[in-house]
Amino acid sequence: MYLLDSDHLSILQRQRGPEFEALAKRCSDLKGEDFFVSIIFFHEQFNGWIKYIAQARDSASLVLGYTELEKVVDNFARAQVLGFGPSAAEIYDDLRKQRIRIGAMDLRIASISIANQLTLLTKNTVDFERVPNLVFSDWTTQFEQ
Repeated sequence: MYLLDSDHLSILQRQRGPEFEALAKRCSDLKGEDFFVSIIFFHEQFNGWIKYIAQARDSASLVLGYTELEKVVDNFARAQVLGFGPSAAEIYDDLRKQRIRIGAMDLRIASISIANQLTLLTKNTVDFERVPNLVFSDWTTQFEQ
């Protein structure tokens, strides 16, 4: 079972390019039920579009912002979303005590992945290799890491 990091989700949303082709091919061998997304990704996308809307200076920008925000809500309504529950929070607190040097959002995503015993699919292998007990892979390349 797999947790999709934001970079892999963005590639899937774009639906083009060699990274998409490699990722789509790997995903096609499995069932949709094998893939999860985190509430953290929703948080990141939601905040991004809310900020865009708040800074909009014309109606066209507002339309774009609200259209994209609606897509985010629609996509997440159809996805298997994993929350940041007590077990993820406990792992997160422990990783912070260990002073794992990655961003807070990435550390939260890693905590959700570990708590649910999922493989994190990510291109951000440099940061995530710092997280003990995290299983991760980059499916945008031909070879699994």
